[in-house]
Amino acid sequence: MKRLAIILALLIAAPPAIACETFTIGDITVEQVWSRASIGTQRPGVLYVMIRNEGAADDALVSISTPIAEQPMLHETTVEDGVASMPHAMRVPVPAGQTVELRPGGYHGMLMGLTRTLEEGASFPVTLTFEQAGELTVSAEVLSMRAEAPACDAAQ
Repeated sequence: MKRLAIILALLIAAPPAIACETFTIGDITVEQVWSRASIGTQRPGVLYVMIRNEGAADDALVSISTPIAEQPMLHETTVEDGVASMPHAMRVPVPAGQTVELRPGGYHGMLMGLTRTLEEGASFPVTLTFEQAGELTVSAEVLSMRAEAPACDAAQ
């Protein structure tokens, strides 16, 4: 029983996962910033994030940058006639009062030319540039290759 109490105390005292942190600039709130582990550096990595615009004016994510990729860029997964493709997206609209997710199967960040292997449990900085709000540097957590989303508690 004492062992269980110690484990529970440690879990409660543990800091939240990096992917569950919240970052804010102006009316823009960013959370659930994550990536998947990679096998080496030969294949591109990905970046997913949830963006909430709490303001009265529309904004847009126009670029991403990070030291772990030579060519980070925004992409959107589209399906036409049953064929999926991932064209470059010049911008990701973030309408006023709405939430936009960069997630598997939709808009996402492609991390081309990885400068290091993305290892599960690691993190890396990413600068998000918005048309109106400006630049916001956040920390992305590397989850497992099979992850679909971070396990964030809605109360955080």
